[in-house]
Amino acid sequence: MIKTLLYPFKRFAWFKRLNAKVTYELLAKHIPAEDWHFMNYGYNPNTTEAPLVLDKVPTQQYPLQMYHYLAAKTSLENKKVLEVGSGRGGGASHLASYFKPSFYTGMDLAHHAVDLANQLHKQSNLKFIQGSAEKIPLADNSIDVVINVESCHAYGSVTDFLKEVKRVLKPGGHFLMVDFRYAIDLQTLKDQLANSGMQMLEEENITSNVITAIEAEDEKKKARIKRLIPGKWQKLFSEFAGVVGSKFYNNLKDETRFYYRYSIMKHL
Repeated sequence: MIKTLLYPFKRFAWFKRLNAKVTYELLAKHIPAEDWHFMNYGYNPNTTEAPLVLDKVPTQQYPLQMYHYLAAKTSLENKKVLEVGSGRGGGASHLASYFKPSFYTGMDLAHHAVDLANQLHKQSNLKFIQGSAEKIPLADNSIDVVINVESCHAYGSVTDFLKEVKRVLKPGGHFLMVDFRYAIDLQTLKDQLANSGMQMLEEENITSNVITAIEAEDEKKKARIKRLIPGKWQKLFSEFAGVVGSKFYNNLKDETRFYYRYSIMKHL
């Protein structure tokens, strides 16, 4: 009933912004679990990608890999990095530690998520700030790499976001992004990227990688949901989390949604 009532509003930018902010504020405030640091659907690497070797296998291995293999598309070492939509901060923490940027700023619209990330992840080259993707509170030409993981589908205006990415990037800087779209909306995103005034370096359909990651993590994810989420909300949250059998998972399988990875550069 609620979904039916809200559906007509989903096309409005103000509603998309409000919906995203409320959702992630509530999640960060009421589920501050220290073993739940990622909110993406996960990535299973191709055989051509270098294996990721860590001292300890993380609780959320596949969501961590989504960040790792996206960031591997360029060098972060000694660079100034901005992540737009940093959520609970797990990806930022891994990238700031593993790839050794000079500084990594994670930015999120939800202040509870920012507070939680700053509490969980304490590193000398990492901090989290609150801010809007459509009005980034940083100076022009100040960032070497902008990272955006499974986030821009929720923005009121993707076009405004891309203008802000271009503004804050230094000439020759890189924009790395992964996100999903319904098949009928995918061309709109591709057009927005093509018209951003930045150069597309690589565009990859990683839908199959995400499907196999969801399947590989499914048992652990369902156990985590059962442990962390109150019983009456578990079915709803399982849909949100994209477990096997959820609408999101089924959409990827039947190709009504696709998941893409992009590597883009601001012109010199």
